[in-house]
Amino acid sequence: MKIKETITFDDLLMVPQYSEIISRKTIDLTSNLDKKRHFELPIISSPMDTVTGATMARTMSNAGGLGIIHRYDSIEDQCDRIRRTNAETAAAIGITGDYLERATAIKESGCNILCVDVAHGHHALMRHALKTLRNTIGYDVHIMAGNVATLEGFNDLSDWGADSVRVGIGGGSICSTRIQTGHGVPTLQSVIDCSRSDRQTALIADGGIKTPGDIVKALASGADFVMLGSMLAGTAESPGQEFYGEGGQYKSYRGMASVEAQIDWRGHTSSVEGVSHTIPYKGSVVDILKGLEGSIRSGLSYTGALNLTELRAKARFIKQTLAGQTESSTHIKMRY
Repeated sequence: MKIKETITFDDLLMVPQYSEIISRKTIDLTSNLDKKRHFELPIISSPMDTVTGATMARTMSNAGGLGIIHRYDSIEDQCDRIRRTNAETAAAIGITGDYLERATAIKESGCNILCVDVAHGHHALMRHALKTLRNTIGYDVHIMAGNVATLEGFNDLSDWGADSVRVGIGGGSICSTRIQTGHGVPTLQSVIDCSRSDRQTALIADGGIKTPGDIVKALASGADFVMLGSMLAGTAESPGQEFYGEGGQYKSYRGMASVEAQIDWRGHTSSVEGVSHTIPYKGSVVDILKGLEGSIRSGLSYTGALNLTELRAKARFIKQTLAGQTESSTHIKMRY
């Protein structure tokens, strides 16, 4: 059996190149979700109940990105959040149970971007759901689907009716899929593989993104957008109340396949493939998004790219050793 060697975000660096960019303000970060939907910031907030509710979705829209309102409550509550957003947003559905009723209600609430949100999207139930959705709600609604880890999965979801596909399985900071099931592919490797597709489908890198540099690497490798969870959690705009603990303020952040989330959502647990965690309160997500935008612009300037298309065309990668990874970090604490 031939074993393929895969690449993670930490394995690669981008080579600085000649640049004529005088100001980062001249860099265009616009990315297209489809032919009609264009976003000034290629960042999407994850449809998790500790990440995206109405406030986060509204803030993401104001920042030029996109928020996906989670599906882990009643149809009525989700639609109420959509109506309170008062800006372009997206909303998540599943592939079983009330997904068709939920999708119809979401569309009637004025939302025209659906996210078919499941852990393992390369599945017969996804094929059935996508075809049923297209027959029911038509083609004027954008359908995002996932997650997948392979080029075959990306192409199949595209052929089944998805306009955009979430790429990445098992890479999230609170995801335990790889531990529990032994399955997964490093997210950057999945992005590299899926970017070879000849389908006209937007690619969304989802999971394993820890730093602004990881965002730049994902975009340079072929992603049209990145989806963020932990980087946006713990903020004033994320759902949930702050609480005080040892050392300061905190908020909860949990995987939707964690014990806590499953019990709150459906009253029992099934396959546990996530954990729940508390993270320090971060303040407003507006400041985080501004910082990420600035770092992404800097990343493009190091390659000499004025936009994401140029970034993908010009990007040059090198593989670094473990010693190189250490040198790439802020390693002053290791010296004392």
